[in-house]
Amino acid sequence: MIGESLTRPYRVSIPMVMLMALVPFYLLIARAISDRTLHAPALALDRTLPLQPAWALVYGALYAFLIVLPVFVVRQDDHIRRTFLAYLMVWIAAYICFFLYPTIAPRPTKVSGTGFVVWGLRFLYDADPPYNCFPSLHVAHSFVSAFTCLRVHRRLGLFAMLCASLVGVSTLFAKQHYILDVIAGVALASLAYFVFLRGYPREKVPALERRLAPLFALCVLSLIAVGITIFWVAYQLSRTA
Repeated sequence: MIGESLTRPYRVSIPMVMLMALVPFYLLIARAISDRTLHAPALALDRTLPLQPAWALVYGALYAFLIVLPVFVVRQDDHIRRTFLAYLMVWIAAYICFFLYPTIAPRPTKVSGTGFVVWGLRFLYDADPPYNCFPSLHVAHSFVSAFTCLRVHRRLGLFAMLCASLVGVSTLFAKQHYILDVIAGVALASLAYFVFLRGYPREKVPALERRLAPLFALCVLSLIAVGITIFWVAYQLSRTA
């Protein structure tokens, strides 16, 4: 039993590949709406929040952690299926909103300053088109990841929810989203949780896999740390080029 649990291949790879096939539509929608009337659902509080480039590191690193984490800890077939459906629901609902209610991000026209985090923020702005804000897919994905991990290991799930909350804050200070975008992203993820994930009992998760989940999370954090290091090396090379 133990050997089978440890060596059984992760069956989440095929659903993940299927979800990744939806990514190009994000770019296609951004291109399709770029010449339409774009909305900016800003509240008064949005205008008081300053741009803080350091939050771009949180935006990228914790999001990567949360997206990769379920690949390691969600291993039961029914749980994988429910997680896939939750993500799929979020993708489709968000894409419909993006097309019907096109928005533009609250980015500044110019990012001043120097240093690694400023370079990273400029990299983010160059890589991600400033559209498709409402609801925040970044936030919705993060919370779906946290919610599905909550069905495996309660403390790990709560930690993941904290990380997802920080991702939500980071979208505001990196000027990628508005407050209403974040609220809508959380609401969408919560709806997906209640429809697909809440009914999955933790008792179905084998005790060994539950105990190993925090260890897998540490491994993922280590991978993210390596990624940040590589990104920092790329920044150093860009300075000498």
